[in-house]
Amino acid sequence: MKKASSGCKLEELGRMEESLTVFSLNYSNFLFEKAEIAQFERGLSFIGLIAIDSMIPIGRGQREFIIGDRQTGKTAVATDTILKKKGQGVICVYVAIGQRASSVAQVVTTFHEEGAMEYTIVVAEMADSPATLQYLAPYTGAALAEYFMYRERHTLIIYDDLSKQAQAYRQMSLLLRRPPGREAYPGDVFYLHSRLLERAAKLNSLLGEGSMTALPIVETQSGDVSAYIPTNVISITDGQIFLSADLFHAGIRPAINVGISVSRVGSAAQIKAMKQVAGKSKLELAQFAE
Repeated sequence: MKKASSGCKLEELGRMEESLTVFSLNYSNFLFEKAEIAQFERGLSFIGLIAIDSMIPIGRGQREFIIGDRQTGKTAVATDTILKKKGQGVICVYVAIGQRASSVAQVVTTFHEEGAMEYTIVVAEMADSPATLQYLAPYTGAALAEYFMYRERHTLIIYDDLSKQAQAYRQMSLLLRRPPGREAYPGDVFYLHSRLLERAAKLNSLLGEGSMTALPIVETQSGDVSAYIPTNVISITDGQIFLSADLFHAGIRPAINVGISVSRVGSAAQIKAMKQVAGKSKLELAQFAE
């Protein structure tokens, strides 16, 4: 990783496509870095969306999985989270993997209109990009977020979405004649995502107390959370936010299925007042849904 800027749009290897030139930096870093031991900051809810902060609280340095079918609002939840970071000193990285160019352009336009590009870096590889570049894009975003994390900054990174990266890696592996496994994915596809997501961490005071919070997105088919890639990512992350197509079509936004959504950090990422107000809300909402 050679060059980057806050408030810019990059390709997978750091080539700059668009920049607001808010501030720039030059540095060298590896795309594949060793992961730190993750710690979570207590007493802090990070997302900024009431439905998530009250029932599925997320702390700094956590890896929270956003999963759901196509057109259920996964990207909307992620982009709203970035918009909520305005004025909080958080550096956001949005990684678009295998998305349509029109979809990425719409997200970038929203960031511009809301003033979010001043603190956001967009790393984009479209659907027509080579599989190798789609495979590398998430690691580029992680390298950028790590740069700020080790400089005592809080960062948020969105991977939209990792199922596209897995498909690109499967394509590469089949062309390289590697033995296919379940759903034709190679045997090391779990390592593909684990070495990426485990780079998210909350550093201790000796390392500057910076943090890197990851929100990976994976698309499911007909609500099947037991497919290969979703189960892999669920086992790596510290909880999941499941978005239901039925709730989305019923007009409930964000369409969070509270019954199977969970945060393994839980109330440790909430302030005392939020614990008192929202302590029973998840159980009551799940009972109401039943």
